[in-house]
Amino acid sequence: MSEANRGPLGGSRGEILAALRAADEWDLIVVGGGITGAGILREAARCGLRCLLLEQKDFAWGTSSRSSKMVHGGLRYIAQGQLKLTHDSVRERERLLDEAPGLVERSKFTMTHYKGGFPGPLAFSAVMNVYGALAGKRSHRFYSADKLSTQITPGIREEGLKGGTCFHDAIVDDARLVLRVLYEALNNTSAEALNYCRVDSLLKQDGHVSGVNAVDELTGETVALKARVVVNATGVWTDTLRKEVGQSAVVRPLRGSHLVVPAWRLPVAQVCCFMHPVDKRPVFIFPWEGHTVIGTTDLDYPESLDEEPGISEEEITYLLEATNHQFPGAVIAREDVISTWTGVRPVISSGKDVDPSKEKREHAIWDDQGLITVCGGKLTTFRLIALEVMVSIRRYISGADGFSPQAPIFSSSAATQTVSRLKRDSENILRRLEGRFGFAMEHVVADIKDTEWTPVANTDCLWGELRWAVRHEQVVHLDDLLLRRTRIGNLLENGGQGELRRIRAIMQEEAGWDAERWIQEVGRYQALWRKAYSIAS
Repeated sequence: MSEANRGPLGGSRGEILAALRAADEWDLIVVGGGITGAGILREAARCGLRCLLLEQKDFAWGTSSRSSKMVHGGLRYIAQGQLKLTHDSVRERERLLDEAPGLVERSKFTMTHYKGGFPGPLAFSAVMNVYGALAGKRSHRFYSADKLSTQITPGIREEGLKGGTCFHDAIVDDARLVLRVLYEALNNTSAEALNYCRVDSLLKQDGHVSGVNAVDELTGETVALKARVVVNATGVWTDTLRKEVGQSAVVRPLRGSHLVVPAWRLPVAQVCCFMHPVDKRPVFIFPWEGHTVIGTTDLDYPESLDEEPGISEEEITYLLEATNHQFPGAVIAREDVISTWTGVRPVISSGKDVDPSKEKREHAIWDDQGLITVCGGKLTTFRLIALEVMVSIRRYISGADGFSPQAPIFSSSAATQTVSRLKRDSENILRRLEGRFGFAMEHVVADIKDTEWTPVANTDCLWGELRWAVRHEQVVHLDDLLLRRTRIGNLLENGGQGELRRIRAIMQEEAGWDAERWIQEVGRYQALWRKAYSIAS
């Protein structure tokens, strides 16, 4: 495929499939299109390797679009003695804040302290001192109960309140982070990525993994793809490929669910952290995309991993109970909930009968006959995990040692010419676009029609962003567009039902969907949204 024909996520689906068939052998095939797989593809492409990423559903379809949206060091890991994980996380947090403003944004967090409750302010301050030392900066401060309840977190439960400790971490749109990393990888002509292409089985030669059999989910076509190395970065599906090389299961899938409510029903200016009144687990209530999010749960997930998970009645009750205990005047009810999401975390099992919240979140890498598997870890440390994988494949590919551990994740964007297209009072729009599209922002701005600089309903998403996504970001289904390329389905009533007429026009013009295809996609999307992103009546 010529460089002139490539968009930010490669060429058209047909062009990418043709490139797959034509390749004699890839240096590296990455299986899994979440943040870990995207990070590995980015580092491999940086080395000039012929690398391919295959995702069985959509990019970021799994955990990487349904996380708690936090880029953080993980305070609880200090208590668990995982100081290296915390150190790496806070340093990577700072890197992401520096390199991706507008996408990864610093946010204030407040941990509340109550009489007789955990954590106490002194103990928490000691933990924060360690946290600050690991980050290389001190950023916490204690506020009295009076200031906390009147100025910082109005409406908070005042009974027994001793005060709160404020500190800094960061918030992100996780699915857009995946797309931004893929943009960087595919800016190299040696890299390709394809969604809705399922790896059905491994190819083997002389007892060594030598490639994959991939099935295009849209046509049913099977393609045998040879590779010097195959990386299994499939998250909660890790055990599926490892079983083909004789390995036992290692993943303990854990579900985490969230509620989204209108900001006016539960206005918070920063992240409020507190302990659930029943099981004393940490709960977060935080502002995101102009709305308020409540999360999260931490439960075993014994159901099928191939079905999109939805929130349970138990989790709804749990999160509403926590919210109304902490903000007693708000009286948040089921009817206030706009949407929900549930992510399934790929946690490596300790092999013991331990509480889900006490399982460690560190990652592991295995080499099984040339199948390099990586599992576990945090959204925040995806770059470091990718670098470790690159070290693991050196024995198979000499060119894999061409990466630089200190190289930036993201290319800088040239935003100067876009200013003339935007009004002076549109700096937030400029920052948003730069954060989500990086080096491609100039092209995004040039593509947006004059009539599509307006936001979709009461979101920050521009109509022009939807058109760009359909044109350039491998949108196959309506839910790809409304739940991952944008967050319309998470932020608007009934999953954005009221905006479908205008969205239909975009899909007709950019994707060529006829009336029959549109009806099928709307039915598919609405059924999915009711099942996995709403509170069923």
